Amino acid sequence: MQIGNVTLAGRMVLAPMAGVTDRAFRQICREHGAALTVTEMVSAKALTYGDKKTPGLLALAENEHPAAAQIFGHEPETMAEGAKIARAVSGCNIIDINMGCPAPKIANNGDGSALMRDPALAARVIEAVCRAVDVPVTVKFRKGWDEKSINCVEFARMAEQAGAAAVAVHGRTRAQQYSGTADWDAIRAVKQAVSIPVIANGDVAVPEDAVRILAHTGADAVMVGRGALGDPWIFERANALLETGVCPPLPPFAERMDTAVRQIELAAAQKGERVAMLEARRHVNWYLKGQSGLKAFKMRICALERLEQLYPLAEEIKRAAGC
Repeated sequence: MQIGNVTLAGRMVLAPMAGVTDRAFRQICREHGAALTVTEMVSAKALTYGDKKTPGLLALAENEHPAAAQIFGHEPETMAEGAKIARAVSGCNIIDINMGCPAPKIANNGDGSALMRDPALAARVIEAVCRAVDVPVTVKFRKGWDEKSINCVEFARMAEQAGAAAVAVHGRTRAQQYSGTADWDAIRAVKQAVSIPVIANGDVAVPEDAVRILAHTGADAVMVGRGALGDPWIFERANALLETGVCPPLPPFAERMDTAVRQIELAAAQKGERVAMLEARRHVNWYLKGQSGLKAFKMRICALERLEQLYPLAEEIKRAAGC
């Protein structure tokens, strides 16, 4: 797959998820077959104001190229300047513009999915960012604001005309947030309407879903969000299914727990033990999904404060699972 002058080695993409897709998790997903990863979204305004914490969200792992840095905002000049900074700080290969985030604190400020209500302003933002950086620019957006204002096809055409090298479409409206069912027909309509690559997003929970969404929409790639939480193997398993028609099984649970521990170790090295252990409470529990008989460990995971507590707990969990 080609996005501008950037070549992707596969069709599986990790979605950006605020507070989740940090460098450690993205590194693990790349090791397991994600062809493209995207940073957590960062505020273009925060970058231009010199916020000290924001650049850290843009740091890429050594194995993370090609990669995209995602920015959000609605002021063309600020977005252009923020894109320049994001490109310089991260060394990313792609700048991605978030026009799909449904969170009230984002949309109520005119950012994220709110831009779907003002395509003319969205076009000026895209044009400004494209002029500002020397890498391809992509745009992520939704089906529409709500069921009464479905405009993803028109929005995609606008994005292409404004200079976007590819678009990623989540098949839900802003009003749906993450509830209900993703409308794959809407993504297919976008694919049929534009000539740039289209990345399909929504309701890809298992490798078989990736095959189905590609077949249904005709999209060029698949973006996986919640389906990858605790399951970075979804990428390599979907790759195998697409290439051979056979989906390999998940690795043994012991290996999955070891991967969870390694992810937290990476996070601790990157952002400090205290922050990493707070975030581990979610991440480690995600690795337990689908494994029966381990509910008793969830509260203990949520009490983790130090890495030295994680190691014996992980071994205890493996024994309880029969490993």
